[in-house]
Amino acid sequence: FYTPACIVKLLVEMLEPASESRVYDGCCGSGGMFVQSEKFIELHEHRKGKISIFGQESNPTTQKLAKMNLAIRGIDAKIELGDTLMNDKFPELKVDYILANPPFNVSDYSINKAETHKWKYGIPPTGNANYAWLQHFISKLAPYGTAGIVLANGSMSSEIATEGDIRKQLIENDLVDCMVALPSQLFYNTAIPACLWFLARSKTNGKFRNRSNEILFIDARELGTMISRKQRELTDQDIAKISETYHNWRSKEYKEKYTDIPGLCKSASIQEVRKNNYILTPGRYIDFKEA
Repeated sequence: FYTPACIVKLLVEMLEPASESRVYDGCCGSGGMFVQSEKFIELHEHRKGKISIFGQESNPTTQKLAKMNLAIRGIDAKIELGDTLMNDKFPELKVDYILANPPFNVSDYSINKAETHKWKYGIPPTGNANYAWLQHFISKLAPYGTAGIVLANGSMSSEIATEGDIRKQLIENDLVDCMVALPSQLFYNTAIPACLWFLARSKTNGKFRNRSNEILFIDARELGTMISRKQRELTDQDIAKISETYHNWRSKEYKEKYTDIPGLCKSASIQEVRKNNYILTPGRYIDFKEA
């Protein structure tokens, strides 16, 4: 479940965590997302940013690794042990940023049904945890919070059991900000193609322009460079291209900065997403690039 560094970097560049903020990852592994967030703040603010870090990890060895990983870098963090979906160690927590790569398509999981506030968009199906993770993370967002989550591609279009209905609810409640389709072969241990979900608790909070009833779609499948026979990596230029597209779209100078680019990006209205049966695959919306 190791998250390749280029994906962590992309999530951090897109969300741009600010100092004095709270960052959460409910499946934090060895803590790479947190280290990268601190690095980002150092780079942009030239000081170790005071971010408050909260993480949870179900594997005891990995949890110890995460604690050590952060301690040797002098980063303060609360990293709890336990299964996040069954036994949430931060029940009251609300955060500014969530960066997470939950394990793909987990089938042997269960949720704490008593936490009804989490499943208000629908009870996730028993055979796949993707929509349990999405709803869990939404429940952790503060009023202005944003989340970047790595999930398997199937999550953008699946209709299994309640998944289609939950996705419809997330879209109609205007929680989905941006969807990114990633290139294949980025992960070391799975061939499953992945995507990024960016969720925003409020699209009208004044920090960026009002984006209500709009979703940005980015198709990054053609980007990346093969670094070995089996492994692809996003270059710094690729990361800048994707994150700048998102920043320009969110920007208050949107009209001057952002345009739909065939083959790369498209800003779609909720009406268009309804017409496409609430499927969030970027290829459905982005115009074809002329060959």
